[in-house]
Amino acid sequence: MSTPLEQSDAHQPLHAVQQRPKRADARRNYEKVLAAAREAFAERGASTSLEEIARRAEVGIGTLYRNFPNRQALLEAVYVDEVEDLCRSASEFDGLPPWDAFVAWVHRLVGYLATKQALAHELLEYVDRDAPLFKTCRESLLSAGQPLLDRAQHAGELRPDTDLWEIIQLVGGIAKIPAAEPAHTEHMLQIALDGLRGARRDRERGVEPAQ
Repeated sequence: MSTPLEQSDAHQPLHAVQQRPKRADARRNYEKVLAAAREAFAERGASTSLEEIARRAEVGIGTLYRNFPNRQALLEAVYVDEVEDLCRSASEFDGLPPWDAFVAWVHRLVGYLATKQALAHELLEYVDRDAPLFKTCRESLLSAGQPLLDRAQHAGELRPDTDLWEIIQLVGGIAKIPAAEPAHTEHMLQIALDGLRGARRDRERGVEPAQ
């Protein structure tokens, strides 16, 4: 079964950006480098050297270059992997009530947006903002999150006068606040979520609608 990223854009599927190796041993090395890069970028920023990433992955620099011929290829693969993880996570919340499922995914979204900033900034050294990579990632994100938003709105749990892109921008603003403590970020996110609650949820909480 194809991932949300693979389904989202017939002109530029993201799995074409970086094909994973088919041989088991090569696939293991690919995944080790990718995991090491994600960890290094999260800890030290996207400017971390490829030599440091190879050391963390416990592979030779030649193995890294066989999988990722240049820095741009590795940055793109990590960026795509982050988006794919977030898209796949949407299905994990199918069994939750509509509002709880939406909130759970928004929390995942905050984590993704907090870590993607450095990657996106570094990638803009190689591609522009309208590149197919960013366009397809954005479309995939909207496609994955839209069913959660629709379910919450249809249940009256989420205000009907907003859309997913607006919410992503709202959450992104919170995630971008520099040097914010996790507790502070969580508090601001909770304030934003309270503002997104629908009329039915307000009635259940005994909140009178504004006149």
